[in-house]
Parts: sequence; C-alpha cells; structure tokens
Amino acid sequence: MKIKSRFIFPLLFLFCSFSAFPQNYPVDTITMLTHSRPGGGSDVFLRELSRYLSQELGATIIIKNVTGGSGASAIAELARATPDGSKFYATTPTFIYTSLLSQPAYSYKDVDPLVNLFFDPELIYTAADSPFQSLEDVLDKARNTRGLWGAANPASMERQALEQLKLATGVNAAVISHEGGGDLMINVLNGTLDIGVGEAQELQSQLEAGALRLLATLSGTRLEQFPEIPTVQELGYEVVVRKFRGIAAPKGLPPELILQWEQAIQNVMVNPQYQASYLADNLRPNYINHIEYQVFIDDFVLETESYLRSVGIIE
Repeated sequence: MKIKSRFIFPLLFLFCSFSAFPQNYPVDTITMLTHSRPGGGSDVFLRELSRYLSQELGATIIIKNVTGGSGASAIAELARATPDGSKFYATTPTFIYTSLLSQPAYSYKDVDPLVNLFFDPELIYTAADSPFQSLEDVLDKARNTRGLWGAANPASMERQALEQLKLATGVNAAVISHEGGGDLMINVLNGTLDIGVGEAQELQSQLEAGALRLLATLSGTRLEQFPEIPTVQELGYEVVVRKFRGIAAPKGLPPELILQWEQAIQNVMVNPQYQASYLADNLRPNYINHIEYQVFIDDFVLETESYLRSVGIIE
C-alpha cells in the first residue's frame, strides 16, 4: 500500500524533563503515552522530543509505556483522559491498524489527532553474521524452504509491509509479531528470524556496533543516511510504505491549548539541536497542523481500509 500525503513540510515511567521557562501551561506535568516498550521507535521518539518540548510548554514531561493490545490499551487510556492538557499519545499507523483489525473498546475515532511531526522510513535488516547479503538472498530462502520474518506487533505497519512483500514476491514466509521493536531485534540478532523491519532511530546503536546489516528500505526513495541501500521498489517489488509520527489528544482539548501545542511543536522542529538529532535518526520532518492532520488521518483510514479489504483481511 502506498500512502501519499497531500501536505508538505512534515506500565513504566522512565524519563522526566524540566523547563526553566514557564509558558503559562495549565498543568505542571504532562504524560505522554506510547504503546511501545522502552527502546521501541515511539518510545525513542518521545524521549528525544520531550527534551525540547518541555521547555517550550513550561511543564515536566513524563513518558508512560502502556503496552498490550497493539496500542489498544494506550488508546483507551487517552480516550478516558480529561482534555486538560495533561495527557497525550504518540500516533503511528498502529493506532489505525489496531482499530480496523480488531474491535477495541476505544478506537482512533475516540481520540483527536493533534499534530504530525515526521515521516519515518522503514528499513529491512538482518544480523551482520547472517548468510543474507541482500534482500534477494532472503527471498530465495523463502522460495526454497520457509522464511521467518519479524514485525513489531500484529497491528503494525511493519507487519502489513511484510505481508505486502510476501504478496508482491509470491514467497512462503511466516511473519512473526512481537511486543515491540526491541524484542524483534533480539530475535534477528540471535538468528531466530531471517529479517526484521524497523526505523533507523531504533536500529542505530546496533548498526554502529556492526551487529546489523541493512538490506533495503521501504521508502519511495533512497535515504540520505544510507545512500547505498536500495529501495524495495528499485529491486522490482511495488511495496512502498510511509510511517507517520505525531501526537493525539483526548477529544475536547480547548482551542487555546491546540494553538499552544501547534506553536510549541513548530518551535521545536526548528530548534537547531533537535534538528541535528532527528536528522541523524533519518526522521523526515513533515509538520501537519491540527485541522489538516484530522484530514490526513481520515484519508489514511480510507486507503488502509481499501487495502485490507482488497486482500481479504477485513470484510
């Protein structure tokens, strides 16, 4: 599935960030929810963002990892929260897939997309000591025997990307889901899985240590950080995905708080220190304001539903 944006520009408490510049924010502490375990993509994203965002908002920011249900537990906690500026959630395609693939008590319809910050390219990787030197090597194994591929959780875009790759290549591979990117990476490193799919920021430390080998990117173009890594599309398979990273709020957030968040996020996005950090992680800035983000999510839902119906996953 190829998702195109019409918009240009882009239970564990572990981290606190304090501001020396109060901005009349209505609460002293903000809790940012993520469905990721510590070390997963959304967890890493929030922790780095919070270092700069807390100064803009003038509030302490706490990251809360709410795992379970492929994001359903985190969405439910946000949906039940008071819209007073004290609780938010890190959005990725997972909160859409979870809503469409199951029947959770609360879905994407029960929360409010606030702003988007990035598009996050997905990379296919293997262990550095694996026998796979290319994606074609992985596909050859799956054609001859049975491949073992890994994704972060059952309702993740990574899982759907690998299912699309199976359809595009006609290979026989089992796609095994995990509770998070960290668990997935362990099983790639120890040879249990042939490949995994993840973002550059969560793979970075193991890439620097020489423990992982990148095979391809699922983005539409090659990545500046890894110019030698081909796209899956270049290799002859029409699989392109785009993972968004943004923020959602409980429904009913006051307009003045929405404006405060929009301004704070825009200020953070042009902070030179934060820019250096997110560009090093290969995050692609794509700020989308509150009104346009609601439209973007609605369009994403329609395209995702269409794809899932076309392959018989939902009726």
